[in-house]
This record gives sequence, C-alpha cells and structure tokens, in this order.
Amino acid sequence: MLGRHTAAGRRAALTALGALVLTGATTAAAAEPPPAPASTAAQTLGADRPPAAVVRAMERDLKLKPGQAAERLVNEAEAGVRAGRLRNSLGKRFAGAWLRGATSAELAVATTHSDDVSAIQAQGAKAVVVKYPLSDLKAVKEKLDKAATSANTRDTPVWYVDVPTNRVVVQAVKRSAATTFLKAAGVQDKDVTVKVSAARPRPLADLVGGDAYYIEGTARCSIGFSITKDTQQGFASAGHCGNADDSTTGANMAAQGTFEASTFPGKDMSWVSVNSDWTATPDVEGEGGQRTQVTGSVQALVGASICRSGSTTGWHCGTIQQHDTSVSYSEGTVDGVTETTVCAEPGDSGGPYLSGSQAQGVTSGGSGDCTDGGTTFYQPINPILSDFGLVLKTAAAQSPGTPAPPDGTAAAWSAGRVYEAGSTVTHAGVRYQCLQSHQAQGRWSPGATPALWQRM
Repeated sequence: MLGRHTAAGRRAALTALGALVLTGATTAAAAEPPPAPASTAAQTLGADRPPAAVVRAMERDLKLKPGQAAERLVNEAEAGVRAGRLRNSLGKRFAGAWLRGATSAELAVATTHSDDVSAIQAQGAKAVVVKYPLSDLKAVKEKLDKAATSANTRDTPVWYVDVPTNRVVVQAVKRSAATTFLKAAGVQDKDVTVKVSAARPRPLADLVGGDAYYIEGTARCSIGFSITKDTQQGFASAGHCGNADDSTTGANMAAQGTFEASTFPGKDMSWVSVNSDWTATPDVEGEGGQRTQVTGSVQALVGASICRSGSTTGWHCGTIQQHDTSVSYSEGTVDGVTETTVCAEPGDSGGPYLSGSQAQGVTSGGSGDCTDGGTTFYQPINPILSDFGLVLKTAAAQSPGTPAPPDGTAAAWSAGRVYEAGSTVTHAGVRYQCLQSHQAQGRWSPGATPALWQRM
C-alpha cells in the first residue's frame, strides 16, 4: 500500500521561496528612458480587461445587465484612487468611503466637518457629514477585539465598523449577550448598534477529491470522493488510512471529521463523516489546480484511460490493466482491487481515480514512483458505496437511496442504489438488465439510459 505520509514531511515542504531583488538603477538621469504615459487605475489593476468568467459570475450573482459588470470593475478601480486621495487630504476628519449603484458609479466619502464638502465634490464624490471620525470608530472596535481574547463571544459572533451608518455594530444572538460583551469591553451601549440575529458564522471549506487530510495529527492521506449517508456528509477513502473513530483534520489543519467505518485488509475502504464546517462537493483536484466534476460511477473497461489525483503528486494518468486483482501487503491481502499504470507515492493513498468524469476508485497501494513510473492499485468505488450505504456526490441532481439488495433479484429500480453489471431491475412495469456497474442517479432511469440498461 502507499503508506500514510507523515505531517512532518508536509511542514518541511512549506518553506518560503525567494525574495524580490532590486537590481541596478542607472546613476545618470540622461540614460533613463522617457517616462511612459501614466496608466489609469483600471489599467494598472487589470480592471479594464476582466476575465470572461468573472464577468459572467458578476452578472449572475449581482443581477447585472450585459456590460454593467465590466463598467463596475473600472469604476471601482478608479474610485479607490479618489477615496485614497480624500482620506489623505481630510486626515483625522475622514470617516470612511463606500460605493453605491449597480455599476458602483457613486462614491460616497464621509467627513466630520462641513467645510470639506466642496473638496469631496471636486473629486467627483458625494459628501456625507457625520458625527464620528473613522479613527474613533476603530478605537471602539479595538476595545471589543481586546475583550474578545478573554470574553465568551459565542453569542456575539460578529462585530465591525459600519461606515455608511457611522456606527460600530455588534451582531448578537440575544441582546443580553451583547450587553455582557460591551460591559466586558468597557464600551457604552450608546456607542454601539446591536443587531440581534440567530446566525452563527463558521469557517467554510469544501471536500475536494485529491486534497490532503490528516489522521490523528500524525499521518496524511488524500480525500477520495465526497459522499452522503442520509443527511450526513463525508468522503470515501482507503481503509489503511485510518481506523474507526480516528479523528481527521483538513489540509487547512482545521477539525474535519471521524472515520465511521474502515475495512483493511480484505478490502481497502473507509468513509469519514465531516462536521458542519465542511461541504461535500462533486469536485476532484485536476491538472494545474483546475477542478474536475464527478458525474457518476460507471465502471470503465480494462484498457480504458484513467487519471488519479493525490495530495503528494497531484494529477497523473494511465490505463486500467485489470479488475478484481488481489494484492498481498505486509498487513494482509486485499481482494478486488484494480491494477493501473498510473504512478503514485506515499500520501496519495485514498485519492480518487476517474475515467472521464466517472468515479472509479480510491488509491490503495502500488510500487515505483512518479519519477521513474510505477504500478498502482485502487479499491473500486462502487463496492465502497454499496458496503457502507453511501451515495456518491455528483455534479448532477440525484435522489438519495440505499445499496441494492445482495441477492440480485429484480427489485424495483431506485436512484442511489449500486447496481452491478448483469443485475436486473423493474421500472415502470418493464424489466431491465444492467450493462455497466454504477450507482444509479435520478437522471439514469433504465428507460432513459440505454448505455447502462438493456430491456429484457
């Protein structure tokens, strides 16, 4: 098997790289080329040439009309320059700046003195006269920050300076919690606006196949595929990565989850349930950091191309040599794995194998490395889903379900069940036979997917 990689190896790899070197400026002014025309802020920041994907996302999420996203980016870049100039000129009277409008066409700048209005307007901004300078608001927030180091802020999870309202805001689950927090900070109620909300922000992270995770803080493996079991989210991985009840942390070293089940040797499979800070995705880390989405688990044929993702060596491809292979490791024999020509190294264990967008399995073990080449074996994904009653997370909508009955009888077809090639089902009063092993999804009903089902 590909041994679990130690955390120390990862730390050693995280070294700082290089420093910016300033090289020889000429001493003679006459030798310098003439200055280039000054570029606009939008040109300097690249706001005048935004990526198409950014524009599309902005139009979608900000409900913008065609052309408004590009205009907005230019306006925001230029407004930042004007606000910076006004901040410097207003000094202690400056009370903040913000943008308004679909295209960020309006820049508002606040001051504590009405004499500054004309200067603000001369910069093309709207002047707003307020009571408190930004420095005073920040001082109040700093008191809250200091108090938070020792106070219980579970029920007061958010606080900030709100420049448009010229107030410090504390978000609290209940008002009494805010009062306690303010008292601990030595802040008067009149200096703060309290917003009561049941929301409790939490750190967010996605489960992405191929990303690292750590077991009991000492060993590293790779996430295989995101899964669900009823309402619980998690991921499938290799059995040799951890034992039941072992705890895991993510690549960001944040608490992640617990091994719910693990089988090794015999098979090399496990699944980890994750806490609410993590979200199951259909994504696998691909070439150059680009993510590939999983759309199903149709088993590929021998000779088919296959690619693997792992936290040590990244994305590598090869071909399938044979299915249903038995491998004898020092810990015991593992049956039913698939042999491939894909290379892998320690720490890649548990990572996902894909043929196209179809999930195939998780890295078990092998020989060689990714410098000289090698052979690897993967534990097929469909038996993992079936044995543990898991549903693969895919890019397409799917209905939850349960593994297929082991007796192979012609039960009614159900999304979420794992069907082996040759098994039979009934659907809409018609009997079908499975052509390729897979976990059924809602869009893959037998009558609609002749690539997977044959009418009998």
